[in-house]
Amino acid sequence: MKVCILGLGYIGIPTAATIANSGINVIGVDPNTKIVDAINAGKLPIEEPGLAELLKSVCDRGLLKASAEVEPADVFIIAVPTPMNEEKKPVLDYVKAATSSVASVLKKGDIVVLESTSPPRTTADLMRPILESGGLTAGTDFYLAHSPERVIPGRMVEELISNDRVIGGINAVSAEKTAEFYKKFVQGEIHTTDATTAEMCKLLENSFRGVNIAIANEIAILSEKVGVNAWEVINLANKHPRVNILQPGPGVGGHCIAIDPWFVVSADEQSAPLIKAAMLLNESMPYRQFKRIKEILGGFAIGGGNSDRKKIAFLGAAFKPNTDDFRHSPVIEIIELLSDISGAEIAVFDPHIDSEAAIKGLVDSPEDAFKDADLVCLAVHHDEFYKLDYHRLFGLCRNKRLFDMRNALPNLQAEITGLDYYLLGR
Repeated sequence: MKVCILGLGYIGIPTAATIANSGINVIGVDPNTKIVDAINAGKLPIEEPGLAELLKSVCDRGLLKASAEVEPADVFIIAVPTPMNEEKKPVLDYVKAATSSVASVLKKGDIVVLESTSPPRTTADLMRPILESGGLTAGTDFYLAHSPERVIPGRMVEELISNDRVIGGINAVSAEKTAEFYKKFVQGEIHTTDATTAEMCKLLENSFRGVNIAIANEIAILSEKVGVNAWEVINLANKHPRVNILQPGPGVGGHCIAIDPWFVVSADEQSAPLIKAAMLLNESMPYRQFKRIKEILGGFAIGGGNSDRKKIAFLGAAFKPNTDDFRHSPVIEIIELLSDISGAEIAVFDPHIDSEAAIKGLVDSPEDAFKDADLVCLAVHHDEFYKLDYHRLFGLCRNKRLFDMRNALPNLQAEITGLDYYLLGR
């Protein structure tokens, strides 16, 4: 058996390595030659615990190679991005292009799987006609299914194997054939259904989490108004056996919760008012933190000299802890808002993000961030940030102020003399 995976990103690479590790020959396809060259050299171009070792192992054994061109295979997995445009509508150009590439080499008996998160009926209405354009019939000559990924950065190597999978075929035999393939490397339970139900399932999973986070963010906003600590409120509410509220924060990022619920809204906006309202609230959080920063600093001297400038240091820029992924990061949005103010100086330290990343104010060390800072914002709770010597670092600041957006360091004010501690949600 040979498997061809189209898209070597945060999902495609770990999926390719996992399948290859089960003894199956895999070719990964991506138009980015830097990624192709890195994979073929056994080097991981992203950050993910345990994946670098796995990738090197399967490459050394000749089970995985990368290419810029699609090759004939027995199974094709499409794991390309599905972004949204400025109108918050899904952009399926990458899915179309990948499907067309597969159609050019498709033969009888092949299995084609879409793993990219997609709006309802993408598999049936967009992919199927393209794949059938060469004369083969889906469900009889070849098999077509949707199996959404449901892994989390930081645990991909484990969850690709252990998590349950939903596999939706365009007919029963497509679901069955695809399930037989996934059983070769998935230990979790496999649930078969139709393709559109599988698409809706993934969108519901991330919409549920988005709405839950919106509830937490709304409580945080209200808590700041009425003078209570949202983190304590949520913690106590979660003592109820049937309540499980997530945590508030500066916004929702990544390529799942920040995007997928809008696919539901785009299907029929009138039928999804709750999800739309939740997404708009989550999207308001970066601007709210921007305003809070201005309030803490007492405003900015717009156009003033260097003596009037105020330095804001950010700890973390990724969308979630312990990852280098900053796609749709709310922290980046806050930084962009502050960067538009001439009286603001930005310094960003994130040990997981490459120093060449296009992030304004990125510095190489926490010392560079804290030096002469008027406010330090703990924006992402990376493990490394719990181990810093804050007594020493705040000694480098011009003003000892901490805005904790993650409730990561609630005891620091009592430990450091003269520290002004501000908490999101209080």
